[in-house]
Amino acid sequence: MNARSASILILALVLAAGAHAHGDVTPHPIDTTGLKPLGADWLPTNPYRGDTKAVAIGAVGYEHNCAGCHGLDALSGGVAPDLLKLDGDCLRMSAGAKRESCLADVDDYFKGVVLHGKRNSEGRYTMPAYASVFTQEAVWSLKTYIDARTLETAGAK
Repeated sequence: MNARSASILILALVLAAGAHAHGDVTPHPIDTTGLKPLGADWLPTNPYRGDTKAVAIGAVGYEHNCAGCHGLDALSGGVAPDLLKLDGDCLRMSAGAKRESCLADVDDYFKGVVLHGKRNSEGRYTMPAYASVFTQEAVWSLKTYIDARTLETAGAK
């Protein structure tokens, strides 16, 4: 093998390794110490919405579990869906039954995708399932963080 071929091979190996180094998608438990325990039965909606402690815990959990695909600070980098669009419309509605119904639908969707993962049309997982790692408190703290970032970025526009 000549020097040029060796260089091309090394470059190909480096690029291939980089493609696999997109981010760590191994689920990491979230320390929810300080949050009100929610019990074993899953609540239908996010009980922590607006809770500053849950926002802080969710932010740390997000950076360790979600940012690699969904973007730092919940600002999408285009690799995975923009989570700030999940319930932006709901959060901008005035308080009332319609807003609460909208948020409940989004909470249910979010919980399902986080716990069970997401598959593409070919059946491959495009997002891992976190049910074996995340507690109810962890899931709702993530959602609380995303809600807070949605409101924060909407206010910046």
